[in-house]
Amino acid sequence: MLINGASRTAIWPDPNGEGVVILDQTRLPHVVAEVLLRDLADAARAIKDMLVRGAPLIGVTAAYGVALAMRADPSDAALGRAVEVLRATRPTAVNLAWALQRIGGFLQPMPEDLRRDAAFAFAKHLADKDIACNAAIGEHGLALIRAAAEKRGGAPVRILTHCNAGWLATVDWGTATAPVYKAQAAGIPLHVFVDETRPRNQGASLTAFELGQQRVPHTLIVDNAGGHLMQHGEIDLCIAGADRIAANGDVCNKIGTYLKALAAQDNDVPFYVAAPVSTLDPALAEGRQIPIEERAQEEVTFMPGLAANGEVISVRIAPQGTPARNPGFDVTPARLVSGIITEKGVVAASREALAGLA
Repeated sequence: MLINGASRTAIWPDPNGEGVVILDQTRLPHVVAEVLLRDLADAARAIKDMLVRGAPLIGVTAAYGVALAMRADPSDAALGRAVEVLRATRPTAVNLAWALQRIGGFLQPMPEDLRRDAAFAFAKHLADKDIACNAAIGEHGLALIRAAAEKRGGAPVRILTHCNAGWLATVDWGTATAPVYKAQAAGIPLHVFVDETRPRNQGASLTAFELGQQRVPHTLIVDNAGGHLMQHGEIDLCIAGADRIAANGDVCNKIGTYLKALAAQDNDVPFYVAAPVSTLDPALAEGRQIPIEERAQEEVTFMPGLAANGEVISVRIAPQGTPARNPGFDVTPARLVSGIITEKGVVAASREALAGLA
């Protein structure tokens, strides 16, 4: 996708061979900054401190983290330690464990002297696979937007999304935004309503940034406005991403997704989830078993922003001494999901349909 007119991805190998480069998403949209990850510690910090975020991108970054560890020490002990360090960074997104399991299983039987180059090649393979998966998700989601466009008779299709499930949350294309970008390329008029997504404001800071760079018409709304717009017939369909999908079709995504799905059902608005098959977790029977990350209360009591002097600052918005709860995710029951858009097609949010994707 584009930043300042130039085609970019969210992660790429450093051309000088010094490591892996990411975009620091904690500084967007005000500052576009690249960060070089040189070793395992850098990769783990980037995931834990959310310099990278989004389930697919976390998985790819973790794979590169293992590769960086193998560059320093290709031993069995170092491989095991790298996998455990990275696995502990974020508990909710299943793509992290998925990527670590695959690269670990690939490297384990390999002679140590071959692991360095093989690890980087495998991490790049996962990155390329992510791009292809998201492009396919976009094609399958495009059919849904095209159908909505026919009902609109040429008027723009109005789409509500939540958080950032765009290309910044993946390697490229995104999940929930991939159908939007495909529809734009197909010449279908559309307008995206972007939830701000408190407390980290990934909608306001990242999704709005992406759509603006791509020249997709969009409007930022506060988190609590989505239901109101649906009541007044201003939303044609909702598309959200996912961090983990249980075997029965329950979907775990950024906090606030559940409330959007409830409002959508009450107003007969289709609510779709876009995610690669790697986000499915068949080991968990239902969503209530998904571990929900509880993040620092300062994310709620403080808010970052751009000051008048151009400096990015953090300001307190709650009284001193007021405690806060900060669950990072919630679970949307399968009964509220109209369908799951995967690289293999749009399937029902049901145990039977998802089992066929494994």
